[in-house]
Amino acid sequence: MLTYRIHKLSALGVFCLSLLATAVCAAQKTNVLFIAIDDCNVSLGCYGHPLVKSPNLDRLAKKGVRFERAYCQYPLCNPSRSSLLSGLRPDTSKIYGNGIPIRKNFPDIVTLPQLFKNNGYYSARVGKIYHYGVPDQIGTSGLDDPPSWNEFVNPRGLDKDKEADIINFTPNIKNIGAALTWMQIDGTDEEETDGKVATETIRILRERKDQPFFMATGFYRPHVPDIATKKYFDLYKLEDIDLPLGPPEHFANIPPIAMTVKPVNYGLSDDKLRLFKRAYFASISFVDAQIGRVLDELDRLHLSDHTIVVAWGDHGWLLGEHGQWQKMCLFDESVHVPLIIYVPGAKGNGHSSPRTVELVDLYPTLADLCGLQPPSNLEGASLRPLLAKPGDSSWKSPAYTQVTRAKGGMGRSVRTERWRYIEWDKGASGVELYDHDHDPHEWHNLAHDPKYAATVGQMQTLLRQKLP
Repeated sequence: MLTYRIHKLSALGVFCLSLLATAVCAAQKTNVLFIAIDDCNVSLGCYGHPLVKSPNLDRLAKKGVRFERAYCQYPLCNPSRSSLLSGLRPDTSKIYGNGIPIRKNFPDIVTLPQLFKNNGYYSARVGKIYHYGVPDQIGTSGLDDPPSWNEFVNPRGLDKDKEADIINFTPNIKNIGAALTWMQIDGTDEEETDGKVATETIRILRERKDQPFFMATGFYRPHVPDIATKKYFDLYKLEDIDLPLGPPEHFANIPPIAMTVKPVNYGLSDDKLRLFKRAYFASISFVDAQIGRVLDELDRLHLSDHTIVVAWGDHGWLLGEHGQWQKMCLFDESVHVPLIIYVPGAKGNGHSSPRTVELVDLYPTLADLCGLQPPSNLEGASLRPLLAKPGDSSWKSPAYTQVTRAKGGMGRSVRTERWRYIEWDKGASGVELYDHDHDPHEWHNLAHDPKYAATVGQMQTLLRQKLP
């Protein structure tokens, strides 16, 4: 029996849900293709980016529901993925870093793919779903979770074998997986690790097309080092790439703890920054092409009409905003993620949803859509109402994100459709308030403006609803 969580739906909304329930097959007949893109922000055509070429994710967005305001729960790979795959927030899982397995604090947890496996689905993983150290652990299982899978594949490609040729613009950062590193590589798509991810996914789809499956496909790019072949670099002219530092005066109102890159832009020249940013965009286009191969195979095998497709990024990535790069910040570009869901027959298909949602919502959503009974302790909400009616105004759930600092405790943010509010160490190390209706780049911190005292109070109340 299908279950769902309703946010004050109208009669029309309930009717749409009933149609969705009819369209979504019984548990043993509805497949799931679960696509993870590592360190991918919303620099995509379907999110309005004027430069980035992402035709395959764009067509998926036109086919399904694109969530305009989706947020991760932690802007770092392992905490974000552990939250999504367990359905628990970082404060519950106590996973705040990249070295902690998902079962350390909850050894008997039933993960999202494990739920499907326990209910008769063939659960398979290719590439990075749980945490891997990239690029060091490419070709290994990293912090994988064996109980989640019937089968797993750890591809390793030419990009891993040629690491000695990688260019590092920040040589003081020795870990090439945490620096501004890139390479234009020779060879074919199929020889790279992500090309092998697509190839192995296609193999499993062919082998398992006649039985229900949960197919988790994890791409490694655009995680640094950003690597792609020449044809993807050629999509971007250096003179077209901007560097959105922001007005100089706005830095005075940003709490120092909010900034991780000092000096701003690592002190690099604009020429180097543009070269690196082009590599990031090229990596996105390369991954997009591999996603296209998988989606094409889904169509060729006649699986699209009974397969749910979810494409998501584990967190955002800063590309010079506020002079910051990479992740581990609470600026919007670091926590805002792409999220696209296609459900066969869903009434909302072909539309975007402006409602604020979280990655922790994915576990209850997929369990709901496939009629599976999830664990009772999940901390997200099913997005099923928004898949029927993407603009449902009764959906009022905010999004919560947190990040730790070695000195200064925890940073926490809450995002509504208009406002983002941030506290560092419960406000002792700084407070931020941004009005996204008028300041989408977060250049004007309003937290200390008396005119916004009431808004600060309201957002503070929302934020503290999720304190442990």
